[in-house]
Amino acid sequence: MQFDIQNTESSALYKLLTGTVIPRPIAWVSTVDSFGNNNLAPFSFFNVVSEDPPHVMFSTVRTGNKNKDTLNNIILNKQFVVNLVTEDVVEQMNTTSQSVASDVDEFELANVTPIDSIYIKPKRVKESLVHFECEMVHHYFIENHQNGGACIIIGKIITMHIDDSILQENHRINLETYKPVARLAGSNYSKLGEIFSIKRG
Repeated sequence: MQFDIQNTESSALYKLLTGTVIPRPIAWVSTVDSFGNNNLAPFSFFNVVSEDPPHVMFSTVRTGNKNKDTLNNIILNKQFVVNLVTEDVVEQMNTTSQSVASDVDEFELANVTPIDSIYIKPKRVKESLVHFECEMVHHYFIENHQNGGACIIIGKIITMHIDDSILQENHRINLETYKPVARLAGSNYSKLGEIFSIKRG
């Protein structure tokens, strides 16, 4: 079946896109507002986009033409932390997906521990095994939208924190101890499952 974008409702497009572009890694993004309030929210429109130098990208929807607190905070101070999600914290991550008032501290809401970053103001999630301290280098609002669209954030990683428990020799990651979680459609998530290798030609 063919779906012409102009003739397909946005709710259907969302289901088709999030159901086919899978699995998606989850950026658990922590920011801080002008009053020092912590904010923590998950985003699955996310990935690494460069290693020379290291950059990541995520996008945040603007339902009802309204910015999420994460976006407002990043535009304000151009700083954020990407905390990566594992099996041990997936329930806490899901708790922070709730829509709450901007002065609600999602670290407290999800009962996770804020710890200081080294170079930026936003806190890191202690229970996460990987943190990227980032500075925003670019943001772009998607045009020609019907209900607010989305904003793409590109951030430069200025330092990485990786727990010793998942590090192996030669900077490889131990997937058996890392146990990352990925986003599927609806309420569904996935673990790594079977891993197979194909050598490049």
